[in-house]
Amino acid sequence: MTDTLPVDAGAIWTPTAAAVDRARLTRFRLELQSRGVVDASVTDAHALQRWSVQHPAAFWAEIWRAAAIMADGPGPLESPWSDVLVGGDRMAPPDPERGPRWFTDTRLNFAEHLLRRRDDGMAIVSWNEHGAQQRLSFAELAAQVAATAAALSAAGVGVGDRVVGYLPNLPQAVIAMLAATSLGAMWSSCSPDFGTKGVLDRFGQIAPKVLIAADGYWYAGKQIDCLERVREIVASLPSLAAVWVVPYVHATPELTRIPGAVAFTEVLHRYAAHREPAFVRLPFDHPLYIMYSSGTTGLPKCMVHGAGGTLLQHWKELALHTDLGPDDAIFYFTTCGWMMWNWLVSALAIGSTIVLYDGAPLAPSADILWRMASVERVSVFGTSAKYLSVLEKEGVQPREQCDLSSLRAILSTGSPLAAHSYDFVYAHVKSDVRLASISGGTDIVSCFALGDPTGPVYRGELQMRGLGMAVDVFADDGTPVRETPGELVCTAPFPSMPVAFWNDPDGALYRAAYFEHFPGVWRHGDWAEITAHDGLVIHGRSDATLNPGGVRIGTAEIYRQVEQIPAILESLVIEQRLGAEGDDSRVVLFVRMREGEPLTDDVQRAIRQRIREHASPHHVPKVIVAVADIPRTISGKITELAVRDVVHGRPVKNADALANPAALALFADLPELR
Repeated sequence: MTDTLPVDAGAIWTPTAAAVDRARLTRFRLELQSRGVVDASVTDAHALQRWSVQHPAAFWAEIWRAAAIMADGPGPLESPWSDVLVGGDRMAPPDPERGPRWFTDTRLNFAEHLLRRRDDGMAIVSWNEHGAQQRLSFAELAAQVAATAAALSAAGVGVGDRVVGYLPNLPQAVIAMLAATSLGAMWSSCSPDFGTKGVLDRFGQIAPKVLIAADGYWYAGKQIDCLERVREIVASLPSLAAVWVVPYVHATPELTRIPGAVAFTEVLHRYAAHREPAFVRLPFDHPLYIMYSSGTTGLPKCMVHGAGGTLLQHWKELALHTDLGPDDAIFYFTTCGWMMWNWLVSALAIGSTIVLYDGAPLAPSADILWRMASVERVSVFGTSAKYLSVLEKEGVQPREQCDLSSLRAILSTGSPLAAHSYDFVYAHVKSDVRLASISGGTDIVSCFALGDPTGPVYRGELQMRGLGMAVDVFADDGTPVRETPGELVCTAPFPSMPVAFWNDPDGALYRAAYFEHFPGVWRHGDWAEITAHDGLVIHGRSDATLNPGGVRIGTAEIYRQVEQIPAILESLVIEQRLGAEGDDSRVVLFVRMREGEPLTDDVQRAIRQRIREHASPHHVPKVIVAVADIPRTISGKITELAVRDVVHGRPVKNADALANPAALALFADLPELR
């Protein structure tokens, strides 16, 4: 066989035939064919995806087999496939009598799978702005998890208790999570850039038994002390039985003002005799993680994710969609307050090395992450669309500065990846790399659409819908549409749906969040489009779409054009309602300019002309306003809804969920909008 495939003229990248043959997704598909599970018509990833949603029980049983899940009970491989999914004809929240429920006769432990490998291979490599900081082998990781689990048990932690982390992206966060979940406790975390109120809005709802916090962190060259915030948090969480502080910015942090606080290093030393973790196996849907909505429209919703569903979904996405193996190193730029941290850590179940980074992505130099990727021989590099856009604006060219020969894939999420960012990656990062834009959310702790290691990459498109995910796009009347934007939905159950919302005993909050718009169908809140290639384009959040003149427009369609103008760093667009009855509206664009670049009439004309030519006349803003900053959530997403509320004189219900809440004042009572 030759090492080339027929090149699609519309594709920006196509895998070699050898790469397709080697891909785990190919081997998985061919293995199913060899056993007669699928027939010869399933010839590629898209055909496999269609089969997987038509036969969900069979598909997820095969994922169980491929992932070599360790469990008590008969399991799906010894019982009929019909036993894998109970109540698969309904999508509403889990109900013991009617479903949907998965693998009901099995008991497993999440941490047991992430600690299956116990050799001297590297499990965790940790960097910060000062370079490499720590390395842990799989054997060392297991030993530290065992010691931490013994300490948690001594503090009274057991099945169903909550252990929380207020931590930078450090190995100690991974250790603590694995220790808690090995015991059947639930793990929840916030990054240290959350203020006290933001942390208490989250942890205060779930009554944790143990808090593990850092004494501080570094960001953009600054040392930020967290001990006073930790003291305030501890004082407001009466459920705590233990508080452990990770020395990070101080060799010996001063803990006397925090009642009962002990250094985490002392905890590990005290229980160092415990070298082998024990694992409590529990039902498939036993709670694993508690994660939170952004909280910008009220108190954050607490979403409870189950151990088995998270494990299977992450294994599928990492092994098959990302093509990750035990010889690979994977990096994702994330904090412990974003679901991509949970996703990254699950790569330990593949036996891969996870590379952690704590700090600013462009400090001390704009190429710090790429230098790290070069040194650590990273195979998969994950980041945000915003980061790639900033690199392009700043003229950073990693391919000229770093050895990226080991890099096979670049993943992007957090917001839609603009078409020009695809061009930038292939021109200035690496030409022979698979660029996979992925999209999902905290709600499912995973993805609805993501990569295909065996297929081409098209400019501006996500490669495919997830295996086993019945993803569709609906018009307002609930009918499926193709090659036109609509609501992103999922029409059938999948294992990583939340098992519950916290303090939602009758499921009312759960149903209201996803199932009221289209009864019985999960509406995710993205404005999306299925393309001619069976890929996906995300046009923005559907609750932030614009509707001037009755034409519904995704905000990302405007951002893609505006942010290609050199003088503009970033932008935010809303629809402003006008008139006493709000029966008229106009599109308002806010832009943050480069330092020293004014918003001149010429720049405004360039903005409008580019949008008109590359989007449509409906997209052209009526008003363009320069602002000094744009508010964003702590996970880095811009907040159109909060700005829309400020512009219309409505209160923002939870500004503490923002990384830069002071920026909201820049949008209040603007003379340009009167």
